[in-house]
Amino acid sequence: MKTRKLTVSDIRGRKVREDVNPLVMVTAYDAPSARIANEAGVDLILVGDSLAMVVLGYDNTLQVSIRDMIYHTEAVARIRPDVHVIADMPWMSYHVSDEDAVKNAAALIRAGADSVKVEVRLDQLPTIERILSCDIPVIGHIGLTPQAVYASGGFKVQAKQHEEVVALIQLARKLENVGCYAVLLECVPMFVAEAVTVRVGIPTIGIGAGPYCDGQVLVYHDILGLEKRSYPRFVRNYADLHTTSTEALTNFAADVRSQAFPDRSESYDSRKWTIGLQESLSQLDD
Repeated sequence: MKTRKLTVSDIRGRKVREDVNPLVMVTAYDAPSARIANEAGVDLILVGDSLAMVVLGYDNTLQVSIRDMIYHTEAVARIRPDVHVIADMPWMSYHVSDEDAVKNAAALIRAGADSVKVEVRLDQLPTIERILSCDIPVIGHIGLTPQAVYASGGFKVQAKQHEEVVALIQLARKLENVGCYAVLLECVPMFVAEAVTVRVGIPTIGIGAGPYCDGQVLVYHDILGLEKRSYPRFVRNYADLHTTSTEALTNFAADVRSQAFPDRSESYDSRKWTIGLQESLSQLDD
């Protein structure tokens, strides 16, 4: 179990090959989920732009704004977790200009994040450097980048060709060289993730990237099985709270309809207050 909040320097040194435990990252979008993740002893909370699909009901992440991300980051930070909080920079929050990128990254830090995550292409490295130059820590996100879902042709495994593998490794190295403290690898073959992991000195955190990364991340709602849907193959449900929650609400509805809820023990009853009440009600009814 962790004993204190991890700093960027702590995280940067967490390579599994150096005989340390893998990093545990969980997404959380609000105070209750952040509180539970904190109590569970995770290392990192990601306030992900995946809240678009998981919480807000959109088909992809492109509908989430910087204002949305600030709002949810504030909700997570408000519980003062003993966990390093990472906030996603959403689509179009860093694409137009370096000035916009710095301003939006700073807004997330002011909202309570300890660092920001950016989905990166090779041509965006100067923007990453500009954010880092303002002393804002950055984790780079490579492989499948959901913000490029239309350009890349959908949610599918990346880096399946030799030249794509080489390009991925080179990009991870460049992110390390410019100063990113970690790299998130999404939806790449496990041996590709391993090839990246052994070739960079910063931690790799995988989602759909196999067991050879320096850490793993899953979505809070997926871990708990809060929805009945088709999950990607890399998701493992550790609970079935959808069934549990549905049964609980069904039972509540049945008790209300049968007048079994609430009973007297669940109601307020002040005997002192009721003294003389019937007389007052009688006068009202006259």
